[in-house]
Order: sequence, then structure tokens, then C-alpha cells
Amino acid sequence: MAGSRLSLRGGLRGAALSPAVRLSRQADALAAAGNAAGAEPLYARALEADPTLAGTHNNHGNALRALGRLEEAAAAYRAAVAHGLHEGMAHYNLGSVLRQAERHGEADDAFRQSLALRPDHAETWNNRGNLLRDLGRFGEAAMGYRRALALRPDWADAHDNLGAVLYLLHEQGGVEEAAVLARLWRRDHPANPLARHIGAAIAGEEADARAPDDYVRQTFDLFAEEFDRKLAELDYRAPSLLAGLLAEEERRSGLDVLDAGCGTGLCAASLRPYARRLVGVDLSDGMLDRARARGLYDELKAAELVGFLAERPGAFDLVIAADVFCYFGVLDEAFAAAQAALRPGGRLAFTVEELEPADGRPHRVATHGRYAHAEAYIRAAVAGAGLAIRRCDHDRLRYESGEPVMGLVVLAERPTA
Repeated sequence: MAGSRLSLRGGLRGAALSPAVRLSRQADALAAAGNAAGAEPLYARALEADPTLAGTHNNHGNALRALGRLEEAAAAYRAAVAHGLHEGMAHYNLGSVLRQAERHGEADDAFRQSLALRPDHAETWNNRGNLLRDLGRFGEAAMGYRRALALRPDWADAHDNLGAVLYLLHEQGGVEEAAVLARLWRRDHPANPLARHIGAAIAGEEADARAPDDYVRQTFDLFAEEFDRKLAELDYRAPSLLAGLLAEEERRSGLDVLDAGCGTGLCAASLRPYARRLVGVDLSDGMLDRARARGLYDELKAAELVGFLAERPGAFDLVIAADVFCYFGVLDEAFAAAQAALRPGGRLAFTVEELEPADGRPHRVATHGRYAHAEAYIRAAVAGAGLAIRRCDHDRLRYESGEPVMGLVVLAERPTA
């Protein structure tokens, strides 16, 4: 989060501006335009002329931080405090840059000082939560995020942070503490999609038949910018597994193809050779923006998948769904909609995370919010939708917390008669 910039305008109306103040204002204008490299030397010149300008020290710190000069930025924020800017925002800026520099103890001291001066600052509670998460103090971090959300109940980033740290707390053995905090999260924010879905999963409470659309949309809008990089780190293989399946099983070209839940378009390159027309659909506008940048789709649409399919009977020869049905528990409606959207002889290829038969349930939602499905359930649901399975392979989809996540790679077909 960028440092907060302070204005020098207060108290100067009607008075001649000193050269230092004029330089500082010029620097402020450049900084506001995103030109930290141009602003920084002007701030330095202003402070050479008048080192008592506390607000200029603070704004200089922001420019230095934007340029990656973290130690100098920390010194600038300390100078701001030393010259009388003893208020919450200056200590917040200092704590933020010290966290970035991995000077954790000093960062915590600065955040505590900020909160002592300004306990109603949600951003400080959130950033201190981030610091505590960095240190592995997940329960304390969760309390920080809860305080941030008490002040800003609709803040999507803080909800995302709370869900992520409760998952970490649960995975590191704090199962009951995570469950208690998840129940409080659901109680305090019953309308929030992350609280409803992830809170239920971590609390071990009954989940919905599918992840709420607003949860999926919010999650992937937040995740869009770093999506491809994160999946590469997890050795995410669903697109390549489906590409391999098609290479072995699909001999046709000139098809109308739907990339269902297309995300950033990771499947697009492998689908393009089969497609006369390639359409992508996703709930997240953020993901679609990145899919659009690939330049491989003929059409991209922001829509809920089942409704989109239901409105297009017999429109497609091939529907691909890479890790889309992991956001559905019950799949009957989704498979029926896919069957209706396929032409006779059309195919549905998809992946799901596999639930071991020993679990005994058809599907379950895990603490990360995705559903896993038993192979027997998948086979029954596909058949119930009027599709025939051609292939059902078992393979690794990715790694999660260092452990392989196994899945089913399925190719089903709508009969021609």
C-alpha cells in the first residue's frame, strides 16, 4: 500500500511561500502524477533549504519508497516524526516501509504507535495483520483483520486477507481456533461472499451446493493480476492435461469452442487450432481483461456459466472447463446445461479435484473453498445429464502446501442419436 501524502497548504494562505515550500509543492504535483523519480530530488532540495518541513519529509519518504529505496524512506519517515509529525499516518507509513524491508520488530513498534494515536485507522490494523502473518502469528493476524473489518466492513482486501490467514492457521494445526474465528467472521459479516463460503469451509459448517457467484467473482477479481504467476508456482497442470487429452482424442477442426470459466485464457492457445470460433466466459471482469490481452478469442463474455450455457442450446461442438467445476458441489445442473449447449457428437472436457472413495461422500468443500468430487459421483452425474464418458484419467492437477492435488481429467460426449 502506498504511503499517505500530506499537504502543505494548511495555514499558508495569504503568506508568501518560501522557496522550500514551492519546491515541495512542485514535488507533490509530480508525485501525484506518479512521477516519483522526478519528485524525489525536488523533495531533497526543499529539505536542504528547510529541514523542518515535517510533511515534506513524509512525502519524500513516499517517493523514496516508490523508488525501492527502503532504508532512505524509513529515515525520511523518522525525520517527519522528529520534526513534529507525531500523528498516526506518519507512524503507519514508517511501519509499512519497515515491514517491506523485513525489519519486523521495528515495523510492529511503528504500527503500535500508529494505532495508539489513531485506533480507527483500518489500514493500520490490516497492515499489522500482514506483518503478523509474515511472522507466522496467524491467530493474532486474524484479530488484526477483524479490527480492520469492524471499521471498514466492505473492504474486499481485508476479507481476502482474513480468509487466507484462517486457512493458514487451520493448516498449521490451529483447527479449533480457526473454526472459532471463522464462525465469528460469518456472524459479523453474513452478507459477505468470502465469509459465507470460506468461513463455512473452515468452520466445518454446511456449505452451499456451489460457491456463491459473488464469492467467485470477488476472489478472482482480487487474484487476477498475480493469477498466472501463482499457478506457475503451484505447477498448475489442468490446461496442459486437457490439451494433451484433446491432442489424443479430438481429430476435428473448424469447431465452435467454449472455454468455460476461461480465467486469464491459459487454455486459449491449445484450443485455437480446433476452433472456427473460440468463445470465453467467466464471472470475473479482472480475469477477462487478461484473457482479452492474449488476442486469441473471438468473443469474451462476463456471465454466470450455467445461465450462459442454458441460453445457447446446441451452440457448441466443444466445451472445455479447466478447474471450473471445483467451485460446484452438486454438478447436475451444470452438466445438464453443458449437454444442452452441445450439438450431437459434441464434447465436454473438464477437470475436477478427486475425493478419495474412503471419504464416502459424493463431494466436499475443503478449507481453501474448492470442492472435490468422488469419481463415482462424477460418472453418475455425467450419465444423468445424458452424456457418455469417453475418458476419465487420474492425474496431478497442482501442488497445494507442498502436497500433490490429484484430479480427474474427463472427456464426455453427447450421443449423436
